[in-house]
Parts: sequence; structure tokens; C-alpha cells
Amino acid sequence: MKNATGSFRKLFLLAALTGSLTAAMAQEQQTTSETSLQPKFGIRGGVNLSNLYVDDVKDENMKVGLNVGVFAKFPITKGFSIQPELAYSSKGAKLTYDNILGDGEYRFNLNYVELPVLAVFNLGKNFNIHAGPYAALLTSANIKRLDHETGDVDNIKDLDTDNFKRFDFGLVGGIGFDIENFTLGARYNYGLNEIGDGGLAGEATKNSKNSAFTFYIGIGF
Repeated sequence: MKNATGSFRKLFLLAALTGSLTAAMAQEQQTTSETSLQPKFGIRGGVNLSNLYVDDVKDENMKVGLNVGVFAKFPITKGFSIQPELAYSSKGAKLTYDNILGDGEYRFNLNYVELPVLAVFNLGKNFNIHAGPYAALLTSANIKRLDHETGDVDNIKDLDTDNFKRFDFGLVGGIGFDIENFTLGARYNYGLNEIGDGGLAGEATKNSKNSAFTFYIGIGF
């Protein structure tokens, strides 16, 4: 996963550089449905492939979560827009164990309300790159233990929302494909804030930060 994450960052950096070098061209381009510089509003939904990281992120710890929300797109010039979003985003990770206690996994479930603010560059009539910061508020958190042998699921009662930091922030970068009013996209969310609020949560998460690939589909009006 470390290599995949590094490759994604390099791809995004290259795309961002390309966008800067082709700014003049981008100003003359727009998606097939953008006949004028009118604001657009829409909804989108998809999935997070999330994880917690310190220096490395391992594939086997990846957790699937929901990502749904609304967005607004405000064209500045043809080919360049500012796009704020508001989304419910489920993040976290899963950690497997196989020891004297048995065979199972711990699932860290961290649910946020996120506010990304993205700069969107159209590099063609149906293709864009987007990047920007995000801020997030933790709405709920729990850690569950799943026993693979019995199928039982238990809550770890010593760790809940109060043990994690309420605010998170980071960077977002990705690509999108626009087909009329529909959009398909993929992006990477890179957290910059440690999620554990010290104590047991800090020890349990090893002072990790959020990390997530998001794949989504949306429709604008």
C-alpha cells in the first residue's frame, strides 16, 4: 500500500503540474453540460477504502465505509471552478489477531461530517483534476471485536467518541470524469491530525492519522 500511495501522490502532483502549465487552454474548456458559467448543485455517494497510518499503510488493515453528501460547483472561468462539499464519511481500519485469545479482528469505526473545499480544473470536456483541504468533525466512534470462530461481535467499552479528537483536517486530491450531469471520480484523503486523544486511544491507534481512497458517483442539477 505504501507503494500505491506513493504512486497516487506522484500521479496527482504530475496532474496538478499539468493543470498549471495548461491553464490558458483550460480556460477555454468546459464539460459538455456547462454551456454557461452557472453554479451547479448536486448529490454524490460512494465508498471509502480507509486505513490508519503512521509511516506505512498495510492493505490487510483496510476497511470499507460509506461516503455520501452534497456539493456545489461555482465556475470562476471556463474550465476552473471552486467546489465545496459536505459529506458523511465513515473511516477507520481493521486489525487482525491470532493469538492465545483466539482468531479475530478489531474494527475501528470513526464517523465524520467532512467539509472539503476543492479547486477543480477541467483538462478536457469530460476530465478534471481536483485538490484542496478538508476539515472534519467526529460524530461517533466505536471499536468492535469480531471473533472469527464464534462470529460474536463485542464493543470495546473503554474506547468511544470521547477518547478521540473531535476535529480532523487534511488534504484531498483526485480525478473526475463528467458525462453530461453525471460525474464519476476517485480521490485520496490524507489526514494531517492524529486521531487519538492521548491515553488508551493514543496507545491503541499508535498515534495514527486517517487515510482513505474514495470512489464515488454523483449527479448535478
